[in-house]
Amino acid sequence: MEISQLTGFLLVSITLACTPGADWAYIISSALGKTSYRPAVWGLLSGYLFHTALLVCGMAALVASSPNLLMGLTMAGSLYLLWLGISTLRSWKKAKFYDGSAGPGLQEVATDPTPDAPQASASVALLQKAPTEVKSAGAWRAPFFKGLLTSGTNPKALLLYVALIPQFLDSAQPMPMTVQTAILGLGHFVVSIAVYFSVAKAARVLLRSRPVAARMVTFGSGIIMIGLALGLIYEQFFVV
Repeated sequence: MEISQLTGFLLVSITLACTPGADWAYIISSALGKTSYRPAVWGLLSGYLFHTALLVCGMAALVASSPNLLMGLTMAGSLYLLWLGISTLRSWKKAKFYDGSAGPGLQEVATDPTPDAPQASASVALLQKAPTEVKSAGAWRAPFFKGLLTSGTNPKALLLYVALIPQFLDSAQPMPMTVQTAILGLGHFVVSIAVYFSVAKAARVLLRSRPVAARMVTFGSGIIMIGLALGLIYEQFFVV
C-alpha cells in the first residue's frame, strides 16, 4: 500500500473522528460518571472493529444493498440511541465530576470517631491502594456494551465504512483487497483511539471544578443523542 494512499485516508479519518456526534456525546457523558470512562470508550472502539470485520467479510456491502435489512438495523440503532439519550437526559441534574480517588462512603468511614477507627482507616488505605478494577469489579461491563451498541448498531458508521474505505483501495496493488480493507479499517480504529480518549480526558479536566457546566454538557449530550435518533427515524419513514 502506497504512503500517499494511506496518508490520504488517515487525513479523512482524523476529520471524521473529530466531528462531534453520538460517539462524542456518549464519551463526554461517560467521562462525568463515578467510574472510569475507559470501558465506554473501548466499547465504542470495538464497534469500529466490528464494522471493519463486516467490511472485510463482504457482509457490510450486503447489508447496505438490502433495504429491509438496513432499515431494521437503522431502527434498532436509532431506538437504542433514543433510549440512551433519554437516560442521559434524566441524569443531567446529578452530573458532576468524580475523581475516583475513593469509593462511596469511604470518607465517612475514615472520619468515624469510634474505637475501631484505626482499623477502619487501615481498611480504607488498603482499598485506596487496590486497583480500580478490583474495587469496582464488573462495573466495566455496562458502559462497555453500551458503547459497543452505540457504534456497532449505528447504520451511518456502517455506511461510512462502505462508502469511504473502498475509495482508497487499489486493485493494481499486489496486496489483496481484503488486506487493504483491514489495514484501512484498523487505521481508523487507531485514529479513533487517540481522538476519543483525548475527548474523554479533556471533558474531565475542563469540567473538574465546574458542576454547573457538567450538568449543562450532560443535558446537551442527551439532547444530541435524542436528536440524532429522531433524525434517523425521520429519514427512514419520511425521506424518500
